[in-house]
Amino acid sequence: MLRDGGLHCVFQPFVDVDTGAVVGFEALLRGPAGTAWQSPLALLDAARSAGRLADLERASLTAALTTVARESAGRPVTLFVNLEPSTLTRRLDVVLDAVADRPAHVTVVVEITERALADDLAGVLAGAERLREAGCAIALDDVGVHPESLAFIPLVRPEVVKLDLKLLRTVKDPATVTVAGAVRAYAEQVGAEVVAEGIETPEDLIRAQVLGATLGQGWLWGRGARNLVPWTSAPERFAARPIGTALRTTPYQLIGSCRRIRLAPKHLLVPVSKTLELMASQETVRPVLLAAFEHARFFRPSTVRRFTDLAARLPFVGALGVDMPAAPAPGVRGSHLDPTDPLASEWTVVVLGAHTAAALMARDLGDTGPDADRQFEFVVSYDRTIVTAAAHSMIGRLTPETSAG
Repeated sequence: MLRDGGLHCVFQPFVDVDTGAVVGFEALLRGPAGTAWQSPLALLDAARSAGRLADLERASLTAALTTVARESAGRPVTLFVNLEPSTLTRRLDVVLDAVADRPAHVTVVVEITERALADDLAGVLAGAERLREAGCAIALDDVGVHPESLAFIPLVRPEVVKLDLKLLRTVKDPATVTVAGAVRAYAEQVGAEVVAEGIETPEDLIRAQVLGATLGQGWLWGRGARNLVPWTSAPERFAARPIGTALRTTPYQLIGSCRRIRLAPKHLLVPVSKTLELMASQETVRPVLLAAFEHARFFRPSTVRRFTDLAARLPFVGALGVDMPAAPAPGVRGSHLDPTDPLASEWTVVVLGAHTAAALMARDLGDTGPDADRQFEFVVSYDRTIVTAAAHSMIGRLTPETSAG
């Protein structure tokens, strides 16, 4: 099939839930009709078994982009394409090569599933950023399957969030309301689009609006066709927003002149750090926690005990420092810092989730006296923009190997 062009795509529309306008299409992979390979799941399973997943992804992307370029006839159009997590983190070249050849009038949104996040958070974030630099927006798919992964949404910062289709059938369930509320909060903060899948009836459409969806997909508007239905051009709704320099700076460098910097000894800042840890463990929608300790020697036995407990409660806990091992405590993802890295002279604790944003950002002034009396310049912030950027700067220092579970 790869050699002879036996693959094709059908296109399912994305519809504005308020106006009914079609504003984009998702490419859905199909094999030859009437064969065992017609199902995309069968194709993916066979490709994995044969070690040809990247080749299948390349063929799928090529088929989708070629068809849309032909069907759109130069008119601006938005195309959503699906990507397996391993392709994003290990064979991103396949995607970058495919999208590099796309016509300028085709806006591409790359869908990744939430199951990839906990497995390789740093790898996913790095891959997503390279795709954004190539002009592709990011859609996070299947949101709500694992509610604990809601904490990753502000870290990946997708331009589009796709609610898992089961949420549409459980609108009155408090767990569904919690997921929808978390996604709505994120979407309002950054201007993201929210998609409800599985809309089959007008009643489903109302449920989607209750969940906060701005876009819908489902059989109410068609099961997918090899040709594009009439659409309204709206590429501005799917513009890529790269994270940028936050991945390459440090939390303290992000503070800027608009924040008042204070001075305090370490023993007075320790309770602040522990309070942020407590805040993280008590949130209903659990956040992630990232901490920079300067050096592994400051990750003491008492810290190991606290972080072991936090790792059992939170979806992701990371610790960075010079000589920090890959697993400084059970469930904790560690990362070694180069001694020349500016972060190696900073003490930072970041708590970030759907409803939580808080950080202690401090810089060591280089005192040589007792550890408890060492002086730090510091800022405590609850500004979501700064806290998110601080989290990005720390994740940017994790390697895919470090963040893999």
